[in-house]
Amino acid sequence: MDDLAALVPVALFLAFAVGLSVVVRRRARAASDGGGFVKEYFIGNRGLGGFVLAMTTIATYGSVSSFVGGPGQAWSIGFGWVYMAVVQVTALVLLYGIVGKKMALIARKLDVADVIRARYASNALANLSAAIVVVFFGATMIAQFVGGAKLFEAVTGYSYVFGLVLFGVAVILFTTIGGFRGVALTDALCGIAMLVGIVVLAAGILDAGGGYEAIMGSIAQNHPEMLEPTSGGNMPPSLYLTQWLLVGVFTFVLPQSVVRTMGYKDVKSLHRAMIVGTVIIGAMMIGVTALGVLAAGVLTEDLAAYGGSVDNIIPLAISRTLPPVLAGIAIIGPVAASISTVSSLLISSSSALVKDVWMHYAEARGRRMGERALSVSSQAVTLGLGAVVFVLAVVPPDVIWKINMFAFGGLETAFFWVMVCGLFWKRANRTGALWSMAGGTLAYCATMALGFKVADLHQIVIGIVVAGVCMVAGSLAGKQAPASRMEVFFPDCDSGAEAANGSSARRAG
Repeated sequence: MDDLAALVPVALFLAFAVGLSVVVRRRARAASDGGGFVKEYFIGNRGLGGFVLAMTTIATYGSVSSFVGGPGQAWSIGFGWVYMAVVQVTALVLLYGIVGKKMALIARKLDVADVIRARYASNALANLSAAIVVVFFGATMIAQFVGGAKLFEAVTGYSYVFGLVLFGVAVILFTTIGGFRGVALTDALCGIAMLVGIVVLAAGILDAGGGYEAIMGSIAQNHPEMLEPTSGGNMPPSLYLTQWLLVGVFTFVLPQSVVRTMGYKDVKSLHRAMIVGTVIIGAMMIGVTALGVLAAGVLTEDLAAYGGSVDNIIPLAISRTLPPVLAGIAIIGPVAASISTVSSLLISSSSALVKDVWMHYAEARGRRMGERALSVSSQAVTLGLGAVVFVLAVVPPDVIWKINMFAFGGLETAFFWVMVCGLFWKRANRTGALWSMAGGTLAYCATMALGFKVADLHQIVIGIVVAGVCMVAGSLAGKQAPASRMEVFFPDCDSGAEAANGSSARRAG
């Protein structure tokens, strides 16, 4: 009975998410403005308001790693891990402030979502970026499925496979049915569920530990190093620096976040999303990580007593501090984080294959796909990708936060200079972009596999540096893009050239 009591809230939440996607899909068809299936399915016809935009970005950014792996590390390390997590407050400001408005304006002018292809006019680059997106998104989605299913197993008592089937089928269905708009609205629902889950779990931990002062007193007595910024040497400056880069500074180029800047309704919505989103993501990420530290005042044994993995800490904290019904409500938060990330990555992966590769391949051969064919193929690809990831998650890998961070680093290395230079450096060209994406990603993956570091810094630093050098070298070696294509990205390009030519003519006269 207790197991059923914990299961019911999760099952109801998943059923509601699937139902919401069905409603969204039907309304999207009924209210179609002629933008076509692809624009509606992959970017929601650019109709997101401020709150939904903020919540879908947060839900995509805040994965199950944020709710399970991160707090588990904080339980082990202390407040140093919380101080490291503070940088995540900047994520939405950087995303919307640096690329948000310009990316949306360019996408609207071109009436496309594949800005990289439009900027560099390179099929090789577009195909490489699609492959990188699918591979690293696939790794992240597996981690999300695994984290959610493990959490479900630990709290409800049902098997790992049962939990995997329950929300795996649900997330694949509502993503396949709802498309981008359905994912955005269910992400907003998931974001609210995450906040509720944090509050419920916080109440349980504080009650079980005898209150905040009692918990902090216990930590100060038994593990005083957990209260220090360096956590007794466990949080050296090099770790702070590279983690701030990995989960803060470089995150504004993550493809799953960038695509959301193309979906907002107007500038007012963008500004509202920046303010609301920053407040919520700060409360969410700092709050849930701090719960990991507070859990150290409740779960006081060695890690070996908890299965030897920090990923078990939050599930155990939920099951040991809350009654079954509240435990079921509390796990909705991390399960929502898992499914919202999977749904966002799944729709982005499907978009990369259908819109960025298959459609261009067909059009290059003189075949134009009809709306019906696009609809069936897009949903089939989404369903197929989800099924593959689901099958790979049946045998779970360990330490999900490491998998998540590896994927973050790979995507940031691949897209940082390609995106930044593409938007803000006129000289950047297809040669530089291709060298940067290929060289940087290869360097990052090779150094990660070998465990090679420079000055004890995370391999993201090596990847970003190599990618930057390749971008500059390739752009200087390759041909500059024609002014006709650059005009969309740099509106003063033609006028500047004309002014320079006119000045030269006057001097010559």
